[in-house]
Formats: sequence, structure tokens, C-alpha cells
Amino acid sequence: MKSSTKVIGILLSAALLGGCSVGKSESHDMMDHQNMSEDEMHNMAGEMENGHMSHTNPLALNNSTGENELAIPPLLKPQDGGGNIYPITAQSGQTEIFDGIQTKTLGYNGSFLGPVLQVNEGEEVTFRTKNELDETTTFHWHGLDIPGAGDGGPHNHVKPGETKDVKFTVDQGAATLWFHPHPEGATASQVYEGLAGLIYVEDQQTKTNGLPNDYGVNDFPLVFQDKQFDDNKQLNYQLVRNEDGTIGDTLLINGTINPRLTVGKEKVRLRLVNGSNARNYTYRLNTGDTFQQIATDGGFVNKPNDLQEITLTPGERAEIIVDFSKYDAASDIALLNESGAILLPFTINEQKTNGSDEIAVNLNNYHVTDEERNLPVTKKLELFGMGRMVTINNKQFDMNRIDFTQKQGDTEIWEIYNKPDMMGGMTHPFHIHGTQFKIVSIDGKEPPASEQGWKDTIAIDAGETFKLAVKFNNKGIYMFHCHILEHEENGMMGQVEVL
Repeated sequence: MKSSTKVIGILLSAALLGGCSVGKSESHDMMDHQNMSEDEMHNMAGEMENGHMSHTNPLALNNSTGENELAIPPLLKPQDGGGNIYPITAQSGQTEIFDGIQTKTLGYNGSFLGPVLQVNEGEEVTFRTKNELDETTTFHWHGLDIPGAGDGGPHNHVKPGETKDVKFTVDQGAATLWFHPHPEGATASQVYEGLAGLIYVEDQQTKTNGLPNDYGVNDFPLVFQDKQFDDNKQLNYQLVRNEDGTIGDTLLINGTINPRLTVGKEKVRLRLVNGSNARNYTYRLNTGDTFQQIATDGGFVNKPNDLQEITLTPGERAEIIVDFSKYDAASDIALLNESGAILLPFTINEQKTNGSDEIAVNLNNYHVTDEERNLPVTKKLELFGMGRMVTINNKQFDMNRIDFTQKQGDTEIWEIYNKPDMMGGMTHPFHIHGTQFKIVSIDGKEPPASEQGWKDTIAIDAGETFKLAVKFNNKGIYMFHCHILEHEENGMMGQVEVL
């Protein structure tokens, strides 16, 4: 036992010295490592090993058998009577995910997941949020350019039985965004149990760029979430929780288990949303064929990118076009992940041919300006750690502490570094609320074409440094954090106040 303790002590010392050098004035923000018990040291060492392994070699996903047609979320229209009011209620219920079995779930306006809110640039809208849960929640509009008071971070809690209106003017171009809860200490469980929905922002350009836009016919939302069900086919989050991000073996797309998608012989638009707590997905076709990426998190790319695969970490989105006109009913075609697991098989309906227009060559005029490239770095962030020991700039989240301030309308350069630990480190998806930003550089180089567009979440690998051009159009307090939901809850989060 003494030798084991000695080894653990050496490991912990190396980890702490290597990544958590803390000045005296900041020591209160970190755990007291020197006073750890032997059991606590064993637990931390186990977290370090198991946490890295659970993400370096994640639990394999089961293949989709394709036995269930993919569920398509309903489009939510404003209430009758004008005012562009969208009623959104968080509620609990039961859902038949498995045949003949009722699984306890959470949802928006239903028992599981939520609708798609379709809004238009320039409109004044009201999201009427109601909490019918038996616990506090929030409604966070991920990727939306919105005043801080309505952003839905942990400050904006909605108590059980309470209704709150979020009023704002849609002030951004076409994009696929999403919404989910963000209460302090309960984000991971509430998302895992089913609270997630989508927001489609439409603008004038979406009507003229030739993109497939017939919802549920050739334009499909795909919300990917991995779960692990217990023996009773229930979502027992506390049973499977992993401090480094909860990963499951069963994939649900739009809440559908073993899904398939029936498409026509035409160009089809797939809006990929990584709504998982922690799992990354690298999407590719089993045929090896290319597809076209047309959008990032916050809007269209300038020109369609021909790709054979694209990776999304939690919180990220991308829109792709797959041309099914070259396949027929006998074709074996499916969307796979990086390990070859079948995520979504496709069935070709040869009678269903709508014949999409040619996609516009120029979709956007996004670019990083010379002025932005030459701005000095004004905010530096260092992401470090894993499990319960995650930090930003050696600090864990404190709702009463403002970490940065920024002036409304000013563009600043944020430099984010993912510091490796003694085991190499892990990828942290980094998200900033209330804005869409530009990636200026990754380790001093141009970002790949797939990331040359508006972003609100980025995947930062261990050892990488990103420079971002960040501008807030509204005032308020906004979160920035790792979008592995368990890391966020464990303290890998900070606050910027826009003045």
C-alpha cells in the first residue's frame, strides 16, 4: 500500500506541477491537493486513467439496424394572435424508445427532445419559456446573438411552475442553432434525459441560393446523442455519469433508436448537430464518396467544401449536402462514424425526385480582415485538466466572479490554449455564449476550410492554441466553457461581462 501511495503521489505531483501551478492569491480557487486522503488520491489517479481512456478509446456505439424510420421534430410556429410568440415548455414524461417499454424522459413541448423554432432575420420574437419540471432549469439559446439577460446561462434560472418571456430581435443570418438547459450543477443530467431542441434562422439568401429547403423532405435535422440504458431501459444518469464526460453505447438520432432515413434521388441537406454530453463524431459515407459542407455553427461557408469526412465535438453543428441522385433503391449507403459504426442507413425512394436547383457557387462573404489579423491578443485562456480537476486559467467557475470584461461592439482577440497533462490531455470543445466568432489561426496557421465560417464552439486538441476574433453585439454577462457537459459542471467555465 505504501508503494502504491508513493506512485500515486508522484503522479499527482507531476500532474499538478505540470499543469496547475497556482499562485498564493489563486490557491483558494483550486482543490486542496496537499490535504487529500489516500482514498482521494486513488480516486483522482483512477479518474486520470479512466477518463483519458474513456475518450481516447470511447465505448463503442452499436450499429443502427435501420428498423425505425427517423422521427422528424415538429416545426414550432408562433401562437395565433400575432406577436411572434413561441411557447416552449420544459416537461417530464415517458417515451417509447424501445418497443413496448416506457422510458422516463424530459422534453420541450413533449416527452422527449423538442421542436424546431423557425425564426427570420429582422423579426421581433418572444420565446415564452415555462418550467413544468420539479427542478430549476434555464433555457439557453446556443449560438444566438441575444442580450445577456435572455441568454439562458446559470444566472437566468426558471423555477418550477414559473414562466418567463425572452424578447429580442433576430439579428443574424441563416444558421442552424440549438437550445438546451444550462442550470448550474444540472445541465449534464437534463440534456442527457432529453432537453434539447433546434432553432433555424432564415434570411433572404436562403430563398435564392438553390439549397434544399423542403423541411422533412430534402432538408433534415439530425440531432446525435449517445445514451446508456440500464437493465430496465431507463436513462439512469447518475448510474452512468463519468466525470470526464458521459458516453453511451446506444445512439439516438432525433430520439429514434436504430434509425433509417428515406430520401429521394436528389440532393439532400443534412443538418448535423452534436447534442451529446461528451462524444465526438467523425461523419463519413460508407461508400467513401464525398459530400459538400455548406455551413458551420453560425452560418454558410463562402463556397461548398467537398469533403469525405467532418468531425463535430459536443455543441458543434455543420450542414452538408449529399447527392443521392447517383444511387438507386438497391444502393447500400449509410452515414458512419470514425470507427465504422453505422449511424444512419439511407433508403432510396426512386419515386421521390424533386430535382433541387443547382446550389449557388457563392453562399457567403465571410472573411477574417487584415485588421482582425493584426489586433493584439487581449484575453488569454488556458484550459487544463480532467474530471473534477478541470480549470480555466487555474480557476474553477464562481458565479460571483467576473473573469473578463469587454466593450459592446469591440472586436478582441482571444487566445485559448489547451495545456496537455502528464497523460497527454484531451480535446476540449470550447464555447462562448451570445456571439458568433471567427477563427483567426490555429497554432499560427490558417484554419482548415471546414472551419472558415462563423463559429460558437471549437474543438481544441491538447497542445493547440487558437486565436479568435470575438465581438459581442449585446450587453450582459455571458459564459465561456468546455462543452463536455460534465467538465462545465466541474468548473471549466468562466464569465465575461459586456459593458
